[in-house]
Amino acid sequence: MYKYTSTCIFIHTSFASLKLWKSHNQVIRMKQQRHTAIRELLVKTTVASQDELRTKLAERGFHVTQATLSRDIHELRLSKGPAGYSLPGGDDADEDALPGIREVLHGFGLEVRPAANLLVLVTTTGSAQPVAAGIDYEDWPEVVGTIAGDDTILIICPDEHQAKTLKARIEGYIG
Repeated sequence: MYKYTSTCIFIHTSFASLKLWKSHNQVIRMKQQRHTAIRELLVKTTVASQDELRTKLAERGFHVTQATLSRDIHELRLSKGPAGYSLPGGDDADEDALPGIREVLHGFGLEVRPAANLLVLVTTTGSAQPVAAGIDYEDWPEVVGTIAGDDTILIICPDEHQAKTLKARIEGYIG
């Protein structure tokens, strides 16, 4: 009886993890498709406002909230001028406008400590919030979410193995 019960629990946990993984991959695919649709819209038409962009995306089957659209605009590095939104220019100047997560962690990260499936990232005073936002925008599969204080970030990982993987990556970036 015990052997059967533990097998059922293991199978159930494995299916739950598989569903979570599939769900995460579907979200990533949907985001990539939405970003492609935004790029296509901006190449073909003029979009004067977020609301207009949201409406045009809905016509293509992408129903998004204002918060999601704001994140998309940030991630795509769109700019807004008198004619509306536009894609970043072809030169590399826009790529250099914001530092990448490597530079952010190297400049502001001090230490990372493990705690089971959690990581505690210690940063310089006042930098935890922007560093956590940078980690969130990376959309790493090892990160379920972050909580930031003034100089400390709690990084929640799905399991201990992924926490160890992420800890090694962050330590490499910190230097």
